[in-house]
Amino acid sequence: MYDVALLIERQLNELDADQIIALHEGLDDTVNYHLLLPVEPSSALLASSMGAFGGQMIPMTEPEALEDVQDEIVKAGQSELDASAALLTARGAEVSAQLTEDDPIDALIAMVKDTGSDEAIILTEPHIVKEFLQIDWTSRAQRKLEIPSIHLLEHVPFDAQR
Repeated sequence: MYDVALLIERQLNELDADQIIALHEGLDDTVNYHLLLPVEPSSALLASSMGAFGGQMIPMTEPEALEDVQDEIVKAGQSELDASAALLTARGAEVSAQLTEDDPIDALIAMVKDTGSDEAIILTEPHIVKEFLQIDWTSRAQRKLEIPSIHLLEHVPFDAQR
């Protein structure tokens, strides 16, 4: 068995799934993909939204409102994760999947250890400034992981990523 930890920023599309599978064609072992999708905790989302309102605090009229927001975030994340897993499964891959509210790199490192992954793939949209400063997910992961890791751009063909 060849295990691949796959950190994704958003739902995979057909192109992403095809390219991921293509990376492991010809391996003698069965490939098992372990998908990881981070979801933003509602408290962090609320805090970042406060900046958009000039830092003014808006009182929550119902204490359950924050829980409802978190439930919606998790539900949307689970839907994206399920759809992504289904794309890989439809291509004959074995897939496990999980959401995390933890720091994405800490969660990836834990997943690599827990699954004994042989490789990590980090699929994100382009983050030019973060990449330049080497604070993007891939740079952070490569400093901490002791396995090969690759960064792919979501929804972008291999030829365009060069």
